[in-house]
Amino acid sequence: MQPYRSPGADATKILMRKELAAVLADLRRKADRSPNTRLNLIIFRLATCCGLRASEIASLHVSDVRVEAARPHVRIRRGAAKGGRPRNVPLWWDAGTLADLAAWKKDKLAINPNAELPFVASLRDGRIGIRFSRHTLRKRYRTACKVLGLARLETLTIHHGRHTFISHALAGSRNLAEVRDAAGHANVSITSTYLHVLIDDEEAVGNLFGISSQTTLR
Repeated sequence: MQPYRSPGADATKILMRKELAAVLADLRRKADRSPNTRLNLIIFRLATCCGLRASEIASLHVSDVRVEAARPHVRIRRGAAKGGRPRNVPLWWDAGTLADLAAWKKDKLAINPNAELPFVASLRDGRIGIRFSRHTLRKRYRTACKVLGLARLETLTIHHGRHTFISHALAGSRNLAEVRDAAGHANVSITSTYLHVLIDDEEAVGNLFGISSQTTLR
């Protein structure tokens, strides 16, 4: 079945559930033996499962990922947010995302306890505290998605991760106000342009960002 979408919605800018599952499975399978693949997994999670812009990922500090809170979230600081609108992005919406980000944060702090270092940075000796440029993040996002094939990669950018997060959150029964706040939109009318129903093997993958506390893409 083809996904139904409201006028103006562009399904080519959204990773479908099968695509999300394929990318995450590929990254998780390789992450234990490849630090760079694990880093790409974190970038993919932040862009696609949290809806962060490339500039927001680049500006993220270790302390901004608050996995110890009663309601775990990623804090987007005023100086890092578009339009100067700070926000909190829920991590309790997806258990797989929370687990991956929590493990990454734990390992980062074990190497260097300075919580104000970049959450995502080079793994090379002597450059661990140097944040990535947006260009590097874009390249790594595409590398993360390479399991989807060259033809699909030609249509993808890291900003498609943000479109995916918003669309799947709405399709997973999160309400407009919740998603507006998580995405940092100025008003609900912007968020509502993403309203559509995705029909793409839901039973096989689960309801991403759905209403159940058991919701996860692992």
